[in-house]
Amino acid sequence: MSTDSPLVAHAHAKREGGADRPIVEVAVGVLVRGDGAFLLTSRPHGKPYAGYWEFPGGKLEAGESVEQALRRELHEELGIEIGAAQPWRTEMVDYPHALVRLHFCKVFEWAGDLQMREAQRFSWEQLPVGVVPVLPGTVPVLNWFAAERQHLGATHLVADDA
Repeated sequence: MSTDSPLVAHAHAKREGGADRPIVEVAVGVLVRGDGAFLLTSRPHGKPYAGYWEFPGGKLEAGESVEQALRRELHEELGIEIGAAQPWRTEMVDYPHALVRLHFCKVFEWAGDLQMREAQRFSWEQLPVGVVPVLPGTVPVLNWFAAERQHLGATHLVADDA
């Protein structure tokens, strides 16, 4: 499932690359434990939106499938080997720094202990998410979880400066 028009993050900010900028394809892992908690990681320093919380993943390299990219990225970032990646939903997000197509995959099985190889932080969360600020591209996923879990009310806290 994808939206017809992209989610626009920080609409007031100038878009790098103008109107004809390319779409960046990104594989995103939604790791879910048996108790329903899901993994969020903070964006590393030096990257756009540093310190914001997101689902882990990264850009597809030339010739990679979404699942191949997800396996590579989660190994590089978190030091884990994932089992089956179940394609879930796709979302376009128009960030000031890039226009991205996020390919969200649910992952229920993985091996290895989490290692934050990019000096990021991690948190196992339930709804409502308690870490702030949450990356704009993460919010739709929280809404999808809320619908699936029949969660009423807020899905996350909003930081004063976000």
